Amino acid sequence: MNLIVDVGNSSVKLAVFQDYKLLESYTSSIEKFFEKFQEIKKDYPQIAFSILSSVIKDTSELEIILEKETKLFVLNESTKLPFKNNYASPQTLGKDRLALVAAGSLKFQNKNLLIIDAGTCITFDFKNNANEYLGGAISPGLQMRLKALNHFTAKLPLIDLDENVPLIGDSTQNSILSGVLNGASAELDGIIDRYKADYKYLTVILTGGDTQILSKRVKNSIFANPNFLLEGLNYILEFNKTQ
Repeated sequence: MNLIVDVGNSSVKLAVFQDYKLLESYTSSIEKFFEKFQEIKKDYPQIAFSILSSVIKDTSELEIILEKETKLFVLNESTKLPFKNNYASPQTLGKDRLALVAAGSLKFQNKNLLIIDAGTCITFDFKNNANEYLGGAISPGLQMRLKALNHFTAKLPLIDLDENVPLIGDSTQNSILSGVLNGASAELDGIIDRYKADYKYLTVILTGGDTQILSKRVKNSIFANPNFLLEGLNYILEFNKTQ
């Protein structure tokens, strides 16, 4: 049984897998990680392996906790991957993007695959039908676009996301929402179309925190999977068990 630990800037996502089956997932603050870990171990005492992926540099305290009760793998640039990585600067490639491509190589090994992760940033990652990762793109996420409009202007307000917005904004708030939501949706459709023109039989996965709001607006055919990153981390763990 595996424990997946994905550390973000302000929170930690955890998941329990039995082989390749997701049993349960959780969210915790970094400060309460030990308490959450103990709760999970109590419910799933069979957990024997763990993998840690983090965007913060110092995870020593978390590693000590995990190493005491599991066989720990820490995802870094030297971790063996279940796909060929052709990225020109692998040392700068985000661990979340590695995990997403790993999930793609498990579920769509012989297909051209574009993975769109709609989170803090919107990332695009492409894996071809030879199981080679070629790279992708990074764009501002929805919240980042809203904050940028407020920060870099004198009068535009900072507003909350609301998916019920018309194409033609009839107020400043609706104009911002229309620009952000319809602009991001059009961006996704445009990039998907570009990839489809170059790569036949393209499969598109949409994941990340803003999956639900964007999936309703994208015209292209996509598969929405909110757990794709966790599945990818679990696959990397399973892959490294045998190395």
